[in-house]
Amino acid sequence: MNNLNLSKKMLIVFLGSITCTILFSFFFIHYLYTDLYKEQIKESIMYQGNRTASHYHYGELSDSIIEKIQWYNIVSEYEIIVVDRLDDLTSYFPYQIDYQSLINESDEKILETGKPVMKEGYVDELKREIFGGIFPIKGENGLIGFIYIYVPLAAIQDVFHDSLPIMLLVGSIFFIVLFLILQRVWRSLFEPLQTLQTYSAEVSKGDYSNRLNTGRKDEIGKLATAFDTMSRSLEEQDQRKKDFTSNIVHELRTPLTYISGYAQLSRDKIDSSPDDVKHYLSTIEKETERLKKLIHDLVELNHLEQDIYTLETEPIAIAQLLLDTLELFAIRLQDKNIQLHTSIDEELILEGDPKRLQQVFYNTIDNAVKYAEQFISVHLTASKQGVQYRIANDGVTIGDEDVERIGERFFRTDKARTRTTGGTGLGLSIVKEIVRLHVGTFTISNETTETIVVIELPGQMQRSESS
Repeated sequence: MNNLNLSKKMLIVFLGSITCTILFSFFFIHYLYTDLYKEQIKESIMYQGNRTASHYHYGELSDSIIEKIQWYNIVSEYEIIVVDRLDDLTSYFPYQIDYQSLINESDEKILETGKPVMKEGYVDELKREIFGGIFPIKGENGLIGFIYIYVPLAAIQDVFHDSLPIMLLVGSIFFIVLFLILQRVWRSLFEPLQTLQTYSAEVSKGDYSNRLNTGRKDEIGKLATAFDTMSRSLEEQDQRKKDFTSNIVHELRTPLTYISGYAQLSRDKIDSSPDDVKHYLSTIEKETERLKKLIHDLVELNHLEQDIYTLETEPIAIAQLLLDTLELFAIRLQDKNIQLHTSIDEELILEGDPKRLQQVFYNTIDNAVKYAEQFISVHLTASKQGVQYRIANDGVTIGDEDVERIGERFFRTDKARTRTTGGTGLGLSIVKEIVRLHVGTFTISNETTETIVVIELPGQMQRSESS
C-alpha cells in the first residue's frame, strides 16, 4: 500500500466504499425481508387465527362459520384448515409433509396450554417457504379442534418486484451523479498535484519560472501558494547568489589586477625613478589594504548574519560616541566643503555594544560623505522606543527601485563602481545586521533632494547624571 501513489490509493478507497455500499444495501434489503416482511405475515396470521377461533363458542362449527372459512380461502392468499385432531392435519394439506416434521412434542405441550404455535419451512411442491400457525380450539372439556392457517412466502424478488424498476433507476442516477462528482473531484485534486510534481522537478533543475496560480482557497490552493512562494524565494536567492558571485569576482579581480600590474612594472622597469617606484609600491599597498578590508567585511558580515558574534553590551554615552565618530570625518568634510548640521541630545545613555554602534555611525556617515554635495544633517534624539538616530544628505538620491535593495551584499547605487565612491558595497549590510542584533530598525528613504537613514535603537533609555 505504501508503494502506491495517492491517486491509486484514492481509487482503492472509492471502490472499497462502493463495495461496502452494495454490501450494506444487500444486508438492508435482507433485513427488510426477514424482519419486516415476515413479521408482518406473522402478525396477520396471528390476527386471523385468533379471529377465526373466536367464532367457535364451545359448540359445533356452524354452517355459516364453515362458509366464511371457505369464502376466506377463496378471496385471500391465506389457507385455513380446521380439524378435530392434530393427526388429521397433514391429510388436508395440498402438499406432502410428515406429521413429525410439522408437530413435535414441545409444540403439542404448548398447544395443550391453549397457546398457538407458529411454524416455518420449505415446501418442494411450492418451491418456496411457507409460514403458518396452529391455533387450538377450546371446548368445555378441553381442546376439541385446531385451526391451521398458512401462507406461501413470496420470494425476495417478488417482494420488491414493484419497486425494482424504481430502485434500478435511482441506483443508475446515483452512480452517474457519483461518477461525475468523482471525476470533477479527481481533476480538481490530482491535476494540481501532478502539475506541482512536474514543476517541482523543474525547480530541482534550476527552473524557478513556473507558477501554479490556482486561485483556490482550500488546502490545494494553500499548497500551490506555498509552492509559488518557495519558487519565488528560490529564484531570488539564486539570483542573489549569482549577483554575489559576480560581485565578489569583480571586487577581488580589481585590486588583484592593480597589484599584479604594478608589481610587474616594478620588476620590469628596474631603472625607474624613485618617485615612480614609490608610486607603484603605494598603489600596491592601497589595493592590498582594500583587499584586506573586503575580506574582513565579508567575514564580519557572515558572523553577524549567522549570529556567531555576541554583543558586548554596556551603558553607553551614545551622544559622545557619535560626536567622536563625526570628528573622524572632519578633514573629509572640509575637503569637500560640506556643511554639517547636528542636533544631538548629549544626555542620552543607551545599553549597547559601543564598538558595533560606532561602526553603525561610521558606515552611515561615510556613506553620506561619499554622496553629499553641500550638506549633511545628523540627529540623535530620544524616542518612544529608546533612541532615534537620523542622518540625511543632499546630492544624488536613490531610485525607488533601489531603495528596497539597500543593505544587500555588494549592492551600490553607483552602478559604475568608481574607485572614489565605490567602497566594498558591504557597509550598509553590516549596519543592518548590527541594528538587527540590537533589536532595532533600519529604514532608508528619499525626500525630494535628500537621502535619509533612520535607525531606531530600543532599550531602556536613561539620562546622564548632569540632567
